[in-house]
Amino acid sequence: MTGPCQPPKNPPMTMGVTFWAGMLLALLAAAGCVYEIAAIAMLRRFFARDAAHGGDSQGVTLLKPLHGAEPRLGDNLASFLAQDYPGPVQMVCGVGGEQDTAICAVEQLKRGNPGREIELVTGPGPAFANRKIANLANMLPAARHSLLVLSDSDMAVSQGYLAAIAGALAQPGVGAVTCAYRGRADGGFWSQVSAAAISYHLLPGVVTGYEGGMAQPCMGSTIAMTRKKLEEIGGFARFAGVLADDYAIGEAVAATGARVEIPPLLLIHGCAEESVAALWRQKLRWAATIRGVAPWRHAGSVVTYPLPLALFAAILEPRIGLPLVVLAFAIRLALAAAVDRHANARSAPRWVLPLAECTEFLAFLGSFVTRKIDWRGSRLTMHGDGLIAPLERSR
Repeated sequence: MTGPCQPPKNPPMTMGVTFWAGMLLALLAAAGCVYEIAAIAMLRRFFARDAAHGGDSQGVTLLKPLHGAEPRLGDNLASFLAQDYPGPVQMVCGVGGEQDTAICAVEQLKRGNPGREIELVTGPGPAFANRKIANLANMLPAARHSLLVLSDSDMAVSQGYLAAIAGALAQPGVGAVTCAYRGRADGGFWSQVSAAAISYHLLPGVVTGYEGGMAQPCMGSTIAMTRKKLEEIGGFARFAGVLADDYAIGEAVAATGARVEIPPLLLIHGCAEESVAALWRQKLRWAATIRGVAPWRHAGSVVTYPLPLALFAAILEPRIGLPLVVLAFAIRLALAAAVDRHANARSAPRWVLPLAECTEFLAFLGSFVTRKIDWRGSRLTMHGDGLIAPLERSR
């Protein structure tokens, strides 16, 4: 028997499990703090590089797949035409049908840029599960130039954009060029949360992976390549059923022995989320997309969420977790300040940062269990290797 002052022979295990779980979360949070300090250094190194020159006299065709009248769509499109670029520039816009509300923005763009070569292609295109790829395939016959620059409709660029793209693509061994970007809130409070997540979480991750040689990302912000390279990797039809078409295009380019280059300039991604539901759908789709194409790398990115990890550690072990919460938030503030300094703009108020990072972390966790996503008005089922199939049309 156990005496009144003696501990029981078999103490409950719950406190031990709580302690070790808290310690694990604390270690991950500490690793995340180290990562964010490294990200500050990587951002400095990335933007200190000189842009490559050359290739800025060849003709360029801008391919702009559109869907609906997004906020500031006309301004975004116009920024791609307001370029310090000596070569001829053609813009080809594509929509899925004649009722698409993006057509009005294209018509206004034509009226505001008389003499510029702006084409509009309408029609659903091939019956691909990836409707953006179907749109691009439908637009391609209208492209006149050998240098193709694909970019999403919610992107805006500076006047040196095309010169930097052409210069990077002209370098030996480069098969495609993509671009880093920051967020810009276009739709109210929830779009501020989205912009903060892009600028202060996604951007440092992209730059750190690229500068550290751990990843060779290819993003929908920009995919520039020659028509010959596109044909070499199988054309747009090769990516008909792939959700992460940008990632897959980059992988296909790398498989030819060429590399994907990221020049030291920063694009702007317009965030239009007007509700928490819209924000959640976008973040979950994004996270699930990355999990689908690079599951182990995605799982390893858990260390890029030091603040949520520290918060959970503080719940389980306050003496360890609470100091980490303060440290993680301080470093996140320093990282945000570094991003804003390189961007010459602030993407969101500082108090939005914890909400943005926690939203990203919840989407990260949700990505491991979700198999159905919303994308541009369609419900899609995710299969293995990043493939998708239509489920139903959203109403």
